[in-house]
Amino acid sequence: MEARAELKYARISPRKVKIVLDLIRNKPCDYALAVLQHTPKAACEDLEKLLKSAMANAENNHNMDVNRLYVAECYVGQGPILKRIRPRAQGRAYRIDKKTSHVTLVLKEKE
Repeated sequence: MEARAELKYARISPRKVKIVLDLIRNKPCDYALAVLQHTPKAACEDLEKLLKSAMANAENNHNMDVNRLYVAECYVGQGPILKRIRPRAQGRAYRIDKKTSHVTLVLKEKE
């Protein structure tokens, strides 16, 4: 039995999200929540909200015990890239890529 939550089209680079996901993988949910609250990274706000959502899904949809949950899987994939133009010297234009992420969090109960 597993509970999952997904965050689509988050306006943050997948590379930055992956750093934070590595901190909480295979950790109990209460510990992971504490790590996310005290880590000064941009991705932590969105991931904290996502973790709380996954915990609520586990409790309400699958009747799982919240105290025994842990982060079984967490991964990030690249979403669509927003392409923007930045004017540069002598009439040139540089492209700015604004990357997006799709994050998936899977929680399971400890036996």
